[in-house]
Amino acid sequence: KHIGCVCIWKNSRLKISTKRTDDSRPTNIFCIRGQFLTTKEKFHELLDSGVKCPNDDKASDNAVPKETTEDSLEEPQEKKFKVDPDEQERTRKRDSKRMRGQNKSRPHMKPTSYDNRRLCPSIIQERETKCVYGDKCKFIHDVAEYMALKPADVGEHCYLYDTFGKCHYGLSCRFARAHISADLKNLANEERVKAMEGRTPVRNSLDKDLQWRLRKKVVPFTASDAYMKTVFKGGHKAGEGWKKAATVSQENLALVKTIGPLTDADVIKLRQCEKKQCGNLPFRRICKRFGADITCGEMAMCTNLLQGQSSEWALLKRHESEDLFGVQVEGCFPDTMTRCAELLNNKIDVDFVDINSGCPIDLVYKKGGGCGLMTRTNKFEQIIRGMNSVLDVPLTVKIRTGVQEKANIAHKLIPEMKKWGVSMITLHGRSREQRYTKSADWDYINTCSQLASPIPLFGNGDILSYYDAMKARETEVSGIMLARGALIKPWVFTEIKERRDWDISSSERLDVLRDFTHYGLEHWGSDTQGLEKTRNFLLEWLSFMCRYIPVGLLEQVPQRINERPPYYMGRDYLESLMASQHVGDWIKISEMLLGPVPKNFNFLPKHKANAYK
Repeated sequence: KHIGCVCIWKNSRLKISTKRTDDSRPTNIFCIRGQFLTTKEKFHELLDSGVKCPNDDKASDNAVPKETTEDSLEEPQEKKFKVDPDEQERTRKRDSKRMRGQNKSRPHMKPTSYDNRRLCPSIIQERETKCVYGDKCKFIHDVAEYMALKPADVGEHCYLYDTFGKCHYGLSCRFARAHISADLKNLANEERVKAMEGRTPVRNSLDKDLQWRLRKKVVPFTASDAYMKTVFKGGHKAGEGWKKAATVSQENLALVKTIGPLTDADVIKLRQCEKKQCGNLPFRRICKRFGADITCGEMAMCTNLLQGQSSEWALLKRHESEDLFGVQVEGCFPDTMTRCAELLNNKIDVDFVDINSGCPIDLVYKKGGGCGLMTRTNKFEQIIRGMNSVLDVPLTVKIRTGVQEKANIAHKLIPEMKKWGVSMITLHGRSREQRYTKSADWDYINTCSQLASPIPLFGNGDILSYYDAMKARETEVSGIMLARGALIKPWVFTEIKERRDWDISSSERLDVLRDFTHYGLEHWGSDTQGLEKTRNFLLEWLSFMCRYIPVGLLEQVPQRINERPPYYMGRDYLESLMASQHVGDWIKISEMLLGPVPKNFNFLPKHKANAYK
């Protein structure tokens, strides 16, 4: 348990020798070297001034803080009335409860609101025929008028043009000067275009014909309907015929469709899982580049998929670099989940389908989905048996330890799920009530992995470093899944694979963010709408990434995922900027990569990160 590690990183400017001697340090105390520690006022003063030397304290004692100057110009506050202490305490508790979790009342600015006057697609795509809407078209048809209204270009080089040989966004591209001629024609690199012929970088798109048939409810679900006829109308248990077909004896467990348990000789499998708003396709490409073995899409609602919603089907898209990819679905009824599984089996290319029965949010739980399925075992059994009967790929399940904090039930469910026919189980070591405020229970995960054998069980929770992964590997899990850890530092996959700490520099981290913006522009588009959507997802990611503390600043490694760091100065200005948890500083980083924000830009992160106590 006591690991001593000496890490000499060849490509880093700083050679570090750090030792991890024990795990006895107090919770929520960061061992940051004294020369980097600072106060909140000095930290924000540095970022506002833009000074390049963070450790040189040149601030004058007579300097007036910026906040004081601004406050002196404001009108005095209104007179406050005396409030009953008991009422004030009740109000405080109610407000604090309301402010936990997600920013549900945050402003939702659609990317289309930043580009009200858009060019007609018929002109962007250079169609030979005129716009079918004629004078009733709501878009601009005058190219000169559009170019006068269009925001300034962001850069000199277009990633789409350099990669594919042609940018399909033409005049609307925010990097248009790289591929637009003097007579406003969209240029193409014929050699590059020819080299990309026949290649499909992204699969699992929703075609218009299937969307129309789903909306009209004319898609046949033959296998699903046949299964549902075997389920009792009372909805208590699955039909006996399907039970016998799906029940697997102990002698034949090896025949179950599984991804496969790992031996000691194998490298532990790393799975980057869903994280709504952040586990998107461009981010998964970053994770694959750093060494993730398995990727899983964001959670999709089965009812929305069956209705043909484009936004929900976008969560199923798969990039060509994702060699082992699965989709995750959520639902609470056997008929819709079975139909959804049959639809996915016939229409998209995946390696496994995952049931999210670990989602803790109220919207899902209160209608019986997510964690609610763990307490509705009859429905849970019908869902698993039904989906397994219509799928040609393995069916996996993600669960938590339970619903209540001190009432674990996963150990009771796992032997049953083995009988129901699941191929793999992922266990998050917290209950629904705990959310992310307590440490994951890896001892309980180890117990459950023994119960699940020989079916693979992946453990999940609090993996942020190589040390955490090695400690998890001491258990009998077949692999580990990362979610928050990958968002905070996606290079954690490289650290685990190479068994070392990576003191990654701020410039290298900025290059990672730049690659993400390139992938985002490829996925969402290089016009104003796509660019601002990329910026929004980048800012959501930065709300997690700002929690990372560089290894070279730590007195004692590793960083723990739930520890709240004090204010500290980085080794350069960019490193300090990346450590800020202020939205305005995240926007500064986005402007380095995607240009200035629109005048009416507004952003508030979805997650409040209440894991920090």
